[in-house]
Amino acid sequence: MSKNLEISFLLDFYGDMLTDKQRDMVDYYYNEDLSLSEIAENEGITRQGVRDSIKRAEAQMLDMEERLGLARRFRKISVDIQEIYSLAETVRRYSEFPGAPREIGESAARIMALADMLEKA
Repeated sequence: MSKNLEISFLLDFYGDMLTDKQRDMVDYYYNEDLSLSEIAENEGITRQGVRDSIKRAEAQMLDMEERLGLARRFRKISVDIQEIYSLAETVRRYSEFPGAPREIGESAARIMALADMLEKA
């Protein structure tokens, strides 16, 4: 994942732990694609002040991710949910074979519904 996407992703998890100014500057820079100069002008501070604030916020978010691992866990759970859904779909298809117990298809459908619910939570 590129640094820009990584920081933007971390902002979703840890943005509320930053100061309002830091969160805004990181959002402007990574999500709104504003330059340091544009942010500085909008915020009434120097370009260097914006850069320092963004760098400090990046370091804080990376440190929080290192300690807490919320974004890493989220990614892992997302991948696992997709695998569960795929495997349940395979089981559902096998349940359509002649002589397969009806309960297998029902259980596969329930597993897929649970995976959908977890993915949307």
